[in-house]
Amino acid sequence: MAKAYLVGSGIASLSAATFLIRDGGFKGSDIVIFEEQGRNGGSLDAAGSPETGYTMRGGRMFEIHFECTYDMLRSIPSLDNPAVSVTDDTFAFHEDFAWDDHARLIDASGQPIDAHSMGFTERDRLELVRCFATPEQLLDGKRITDCFSPAFFTTNFWWMWCTTFAFEPWHSAIEFRRYLNRFVHLFKTFDNMSGIYRTRYNQYDSIVRPMLAWLGDQGVTIRLDSRITDVRLADGDALTVTGLTCLSGGKTEDITIGPDDLVMVTNGSMTANSTLASTDTVPALDTSGSSGSWQLWRDLAAKRPGLGNPAVFDSSIKDSTWESFTVTTKDPTFFEEMEKFSGSEAGKGGLITMKDSNWLLTIVLNHQPHFREQPADTYVWWGYALFPDKVGDHVAKPMSACTGREILQEALAHLAIDNRERIVDNSIVLPTIMPYITSQFLVRSHGDRPDVVPAGSTNLAFIGQYAEVPDDVVFTVEYSVRTAQVAVATLLGLDTKPKPVYKGQYNPKVLVEALETMHRRGSKPKAQAGA
Repeated sequence: MAKAYLVGSGIASLSAATFLIRDGGFKGSDIVIFEEQGRNGGSLDAAGSPETGYTMRGGRMFEIHFECTYDMLRSIPSLDNPAVSVTDDTFAFHEDFAWDDHARLIDASGQPIDAHSMGFTERDRLELVRCFATPEQLLDGKRITDCFSPAFFTTNFWWMWCTTFAFEPWHSAIEFRRYLNRFVHLFKTFDNMSGIYRTRYNQYDSIVRPMLAWLGDQGVTIRLDSRITDVRLADGDALTVTGLTCLSGGKTEDITIGPDDLVMVTNGSMTANSTLASTDTVPALDTSGSSGSWQLWRDLAAKRPGLGNPAVFDSSIKDSTWESFTVTTKDPTFFEEMEKFSGSEAGKGGLITMKDSNWLLTIVLNHQPHFREQPADTYVWWGYALFPDKVGDHVAKPMSACTGREILQEALAHLAIDNRERIVDNSIVLPTIMPYITSQFLVRSHGDRPDVVPAGSTNLAFIGQYAEVPDDVVFTVEYSVRTAQVAVATLLGLDTKPKPVYKGQYNPKVLVEALETMHRRGSKPKAQAGA
């Protein structure tokens, strides 16, 4: 009986296990997942309590065309109501709590501005259209700044786009172009964010926990604190895994891979070496401890050509680091102040970006409860900054050198609201610095990411954010799920293939709406003239 061995317990491996059972006919008892850490879920993490504070390194946004994700999650019962799938629960939540953002961008005075205007000049429009239309191969090794003039990075469009998707000017033009094409249908509602979908709770509670429950019922084994240190390959031209070496509990174990067995490796990790701090402590940026997912990829790439180039993604920490923070409070004051300030009910307002802040701060008030067991008298919200190395506007040091309290003080100073001191005094703030969080966006060339199933592979696949899927976009749950579905379908030779990546750029109606948006909202607000 064939067995499947999956390295990593993030959404890619959990999805692969689901597809192996649902589409591939595997028994759950024939699937083993190895996780080097002591918890499941990979980057879709969330934890904490009202007493110690809740924390989540990030939050994933969805939209209507996440075809692979919704297909997979239709097979997973939600925790709140097993008669309802996770997909249907997500759609129902969107119906009840869709975002309608009235304060997407905040100016230097702490007031919302008219984000309905994209702020484009004619040159901006032409450069954007040119980027849309440039063949991807011509963007190898190029940054976003190579495709746009400096003025483009002062438009409302850029402030909204970069903080929604976490792009920075030095990131890959290839990835930026993919995002433009993949999400062109969102242009017309980009200022109010109504086209963005979210899960009912954080993604760990809404996606990972239901998947773990379902996979556990199927008999899947998940081995925590188990690091795969070597993937042994057979001699010859074919790419065939013959064995794995696992380090667990200080002991090394050799695992023989049979001729019919499958191995799927999550290569690289965007949340590796993350460091959590507290209200009164500072997170340390430390990449001295080698992450198993990065090291395993380095070792594999050194054994054979065609398995990618991890150094492109893990060797430029200054270009891939940002910092987030999670705030927990039993005092409703901040939520009350923000509802007055933004004109939106908490949980329906979307992202709020302080576009003139040195750190480029963005916050979001989640629908409550955001954690499944969160008490009714507790409130949780989240924020992040793309430039944690810069000195704050109000706190005279870089965000990366600030305690949670200082980060909250800086964020509140950018908002024209009352009771700031009370809000700070009644909050628990847990900051997290992540050295690889946007590493998948770094400048790359074709071939730097390995194919999901490399040429000549008989039983090895790469899954997750650093495997190559043409046309789709990294830093999304959909990308990881699609790699898993491609891996299973290809290695097993299934007729069931992933649904094609949505390509709105070939839909005349979508294109017309996007072009109308670019022109109808084309004048820069007077307050920004000369920016």
